[in-house]
Amino acid sequence: MGSLSLAQAGKIVDEALAEARRRSFSPLCVVVLDAGGHAVALKREDAASSGRPAIATAKAAGCLSMGFGGREIARRAQIVPAFFDALATIFPQGILPVPGGVLIRDAAGALVGAVGISGDTSDNDEVCAVAGILAAGLKADTGAAP
Repeated sequence: MGSLSLAQAGKIVDEALAEARRRSFSPLCVVVLDAGGHAVALKREDAASSGRPAIATAKAAGCLSMGFGGREIARRAQIVPAFFDALATIFPQGILPVPGGVLIRDAAGALVGAVGISGDTSDNDEVCAVAGILAAGLKADTGAAP
């Protein structure tokens, strides 16, 4: 397993928020977790609601816990919804079966962490997560079909 630096996490957060401003998205909260699920960086824009950090964290932590991006989690949750409902009570940081949670991989493809974003539509949250990850020179794994 690779590692994620504080500088990389900060770049991801700042670039994700910058992308949201360029696109005039709603105020966001962005969290970056390392591969062990520990918060490395988190920012909540001034007008983002108070629940956004918990939602963003659940998006990222769910991806780490399951081992795939939010799009694949959403796909699987449609197939076995009761299973995913139960996971929300099992995983300490939660899980949300929607886009906006994105795994972070290094150049070799090793898992180094995850980003969770909340505040706009899930699709728009994901766009910002991918922009931040790419700006930090890392690979984004959204869980979309190859």
